Amino acid sequence: MSAAVAAILEGMPEPRDLHMHELDGRCVIMAGPVVLFEYDAADTGMRNVALAVLRQLGFPGRAVAAVLGLSEAYVSTLWSAARREGSAALLAGQPRPGRPGAVTPEQWEQARTWRAQDVSDAEIGRRLGIAHTTVSRGLGPRGQEPGREDSAGPAAEPLFTSPDAGPEPEAEAEAAPEAESEPEPEPGPGPRAQPEAEAEPAPEPAPEPGGGGGAGAPPAGGVVPGWPLVPGGVFGSRYAGAMLLHAFSARADAGAVLAAAAGGEPAGVALLSAVSMCFALGAATIEQFKHLTAAAAGPLAGLAVLPGLRALRPKLAAIADATDPLALQHMFAQAMLAADPVVSGVYYVDDHFVPYAGAKPVGKGWNNKRGKAEKGRADTHVTAHDGRAVCFVTGEPSGLSVTLPKALAELKKAAGPGAKIMLGFDRGGAYPQVFRHCRDQQVHWVSYRRAPLAVPSRLPVLTTITAGGRRRQVTWAEETVQIKDYGQARQITLFEHGRVALQILTSDFDSCPAEILAWLKSRWREENFLKYAAQNYGIDKICDYIASIETNTKIIDNPARKKATAAVREAEKALAAAERDLATLIADPSITPAAKNTKLIPAAQSKITRARKALDAAAAARDAIPAKLPANVIDPQAQTALLRTRRRGLQMVLRLLAHNAEHWLSDHLNAYLRDDDEYRAITRQTIIRGLAGTITYTPGAITVELQPPGAPRVTRALALLIDEINHTPPAMPGDPRPITYRLPASPAL
Repeated sequence: MSAAVAAILEGMPEPRDLHMHELDGRCVIMAGPVVLFEYDAADTGMRNVALAVLRQLGFPGRAVAAVLGLSEAYVSTLWSAARREGSAALLAGQPRPGRPGAVTPEQWEQARTWRAQDVSDAEIGRRLGIAHTTVSRGLGPRGQEPGREDSAGPAAEPLFTSPDAGPEPEAEAEAAPEAESEPEPEPGPGPRAQPEAEAEPAPEPAPEPGGGGGAGAPPAGGVVPGWPLVPGGVFGSRYAGAMLLHAFSARADAGAVLAAAAGGEPAGVALLSAVSMCFALGAATIEQFKHLTAAAAGPLAGLAVLPGLRALRPKLAAIADATDPLALQHMFAQAMLAADPVVSGVYYVDDHFVPYAGAKPVGKGWNNKRGKAEKGRADTHVTAHDGRAVCFVTGEPSGLSVTLPKALAELKKAAGPGAKIMLGFDRGGAYPQVFRHCRDQQVHWVSYRRAPLAVPSRLPVLTTITAGGRRRQVTWAEETVQIKDYGQARQITLFEHGRVALQILTSDFDSCPAEILAWLKSRWREENFLKYAAQNYGIDKICDYIASIETNTKIIDNPARKKATAAVREAEKALAAAERDLATLIADPSITPAAKNTKLIPAAQSKITRARKALDAAAAARDAIPAKLPANVIDPQAQTALLRTRRRGLQMVLRLLAHNAEHWLSDHLNAYLRDDDEYRAITRQTIIRGLAGTITYTPGAITVELQPPGAPRVTRALALLIDEINHTPPAMPGDPRPITYRLPASPAL
């Protein structure tokens, strides 16, 4: 057969013309117009034979994997086994004559129970005394066990996207798309995560209808209006602790925000919720989702299995491109404030520079982390007094004095008319124009005074205050100062060890000085938010490098004005030198008065007159040149790249939702844990990302049974937190079923 097919293929198109069609349950593989194979879609053995023949004919493994909907690793493994063992390797997993299997039906049922408890296939094989590959073949890929649709859902449900959609290029990775149908083990930090050390991947299921694209592959028939949701079943998940995040999402009514983004489609809401959950699990980019166990991550949001990248990217792109980013961010901010109102009215604003490594003509900004100017964009984040993210704006790098008014406008829309607002920011926004803008918007402000610090005109006052249950002495001096181009402001000088430590300027003349000092000291919560959200939730990741190139109309400094200003400086230097020469001439005792009066002084005065005229001409020429002009006026070839803000806006909302959910959960856990140093890390690593359990879906409710943490004190605190959450059972976005959490009693309690 190989020789005959090789003769037919002689002079055929390139391997990229290899493709497959599915019709009435039959798969047809073609190279250009020539039919090579035709077999039943459920015949895995024949599919494997086709795989081996295609590889023998010289088709690359990547092309064969793409056509058959398999991973490149699996194609390579099966092809190597076929060359080593012959046709027997191609029928792995098929019914074969011979001695009966060594595993009884009762043992297989026990194996299914162990797998539901998230026991690895390697451990199951050890307990049964068989190879772990036998376990994989007998039970099937995780989340897709044969005959067990109640626990994993339908495995061959068509997914969203169109045949020509393809993977979306992303900044996180521009590699070939993944088409894995078997979930991958994650090298995550969970203490109970046991990656499977399988020598070869388990045989994959037969090609799915629609061209055999594998998990997340596009169907041949176009867009399918649905996603494989979970109607019921029992799921063992190594990430079950993340289900606790739904306590905050329900409190903030995140379902309404996600429904607005997904156009009200329940499957889209579940998908967005799953993406936010993946961010909470430590996958900072969409590309990193492939390192999560799909069958364990999907049930966290009501999906049977987490979609593959080939399905996830186009669907997220379609949702993002259909959203209004400003409206979505406004709804998110309102939801965050409604969940936990900011009673103090204190908010913090700061810029976050996001570097850009692409080749597009993107504007430059100052990267504080590297201490130099780089291409990128700037996000301006507004956080509440307790460190929760509220709203954000994004754009080209500029400065806090420029972006702060835009962030204030978003905050006022979210807080509502008449809301009490006190803005805290650092020296980057401490300019008179910012102070005036806040006053015009009837908003109080507090900031550090820019250097040089003023000498206090009043004596310091020593006061004992109570902060965080501790008493401490604070020394300050308070006075009213005049700020140029603004007016009167309140100045508070803080002393430490007998010296001035810092000075604070504020428009609030009524609040207690100690309270204002505490407000500005708490501004470091904004810095902590930017630090940890970048490390754990990827807020500084650029979604993709795709951008539209447009004419750059940004107002920039005029180089001609700078050149004219330099000419004025040179004229001023020439005038000053001429005046110095005249003074030196008059004071020189070696020159006679007659020589000075008749020749030298008139010549020096003429030189001064010419220098003054030159200065006046240079100043007039400079004043006629605009200081700033659009970039395309200065350079007709000036261009700028506009990145797709809708996609970044949607991802930022999902990232910040995950951050705020962890923030809320950690604060409530610490009410029982009382560990101010480690409570955030314990919540994130031990509970959200490291706690396994079982998720049970029934028609009327969802039950989550978690494994107790290793530390008794964490177990006690978690048990109390679960009792608090169960008092008002939450629900996941897009699913009205209440969620009940359980924690088995520990002997140590």
